Amino acid sequence: MNKIILGFCFAFTISIYTAQNTIVDSIYVGGIYRTYRLYVPTIYTGATARPLILNLHGYTSNALQQQQYSNFKPIADTANFLMVYPQGTKDGSNQPYWNAGFSSTQVNDIAFLSALIDSLDLSYNINLNRVYSTGMSNGGFMSHTLACELSNRITAIASVTGGIFTTQYGSNCHPTRPVPVMQIHGTSDNTVPYAGNMSQGMMPIDSVVKYWVKKNNCNPTPTFSNVPNTNTADGCTAEHYKYSGGNLGSTVELYKIIGGGHTWPGFPFGGVGTNMDINASKEIWRFFSKYNLASLTSVDENETFSKSLTLYPNPANSILNFKSENESNFSIEITDILGKIVLSELNITHSVSIASFTTGIYFVSVKTDRGAVAKLKFIKE
Repeated sequence: MNKIILGFCFAFTISIYTAQNTIVDSIYVGGIYRTYRLYVPTIYTGATARPLILNLHGYTSNALQQQQYSNFKPIADTANFLMVYPQGTKDGSNQPYWNAGFSSTQVNDIAFLSALIDSLDLSYNINLNRVYSTGMSNGGFMSHTLACELSNRITAIASVTGGIFTTQYGSNCHPTRPVPVMQIHGTSDNTVPYAGNMSQGMMPIDSVVKYWVKKNNCNPTPTFSNVPNTNTADGCTAEHYKYSGGNLGSTVELYKIIGGGHTWPGFPFGGVGTNMDINASKEIWRFFSKYNLASLTSVDENETFSKSLTLYPNPANSILNFKSENESNFSIEITDILGKIVLSELNITHSVSIASFTTGIYFVSVKTDRGAVAKLKFIKE
């Protein structure tokens, strides 16, 4: 598959936001440092747990451009959520990208984004029941990938000009619960065509929407409305489709931009084909704000194992013990706060030595012989 077609790059800088609340940092995951930009709203105090949105850039773009392009700042400053703009790695053409189902031998972006959530939760008061993902183009594809493979952590997703590859379609998508999905896409998108591009493995957008409607068991007949054409100079109009009645209250929404291109609706400098009848960022937050992971998570084997697993003592000094009501044999992987693997062991029955660990916070992933996984946090004294 040619990732070049997923790109959107603009070579100008627009001072839409004030950078004083943006923190640039990195974490160590998979043997490399991964950078990100975190926007902390002006009204954030840390007194209460706040939502977190992952906002993923397109192919050839970067975190800074995505921050400028989507311009969530005024929304975050009012609704009080944190917005993180992670940076993808370079592909064989030396262009930034997300590994949205391309190859298991390439960088593991699912592991990076999961570790990023954990890292931010250590420094900020994050509501882990309200973590969402959105993105542009390749970032939209990656958001769909997270819905498929990280549904235990990502509450809902919104894709702008992205889609799903045929390699992930069907049995290769494994959400453990209903995932609310919003799709925003232009019918004149020449980069990620609305009708799909099967030669490059891209599903038609209508098929993407129907896929999630079926996954979530929504009513296959949507409610429809024409979005008022408040801006007649943008050369396009918008239609809104909402598929309701899904399991655990899940819905799927589609904004079909008639005549819209490969752009972010509402961006004032997007050029021809940028719909100005809706503001994509406002609609995305409206959609996300309805959903909480706790009310959308059905009890499965992972959750049952997590509830039965006890990790003790915590804090621990030299020995970390494991106990589960129905399990007696585990495999474990322990990482530090930077995402570096510090211990990996198979066939652990009751305990493991952590005497050589330095003082600090660690994360342990515990797996049973049957494949159930639980992730816990502990402190080494």
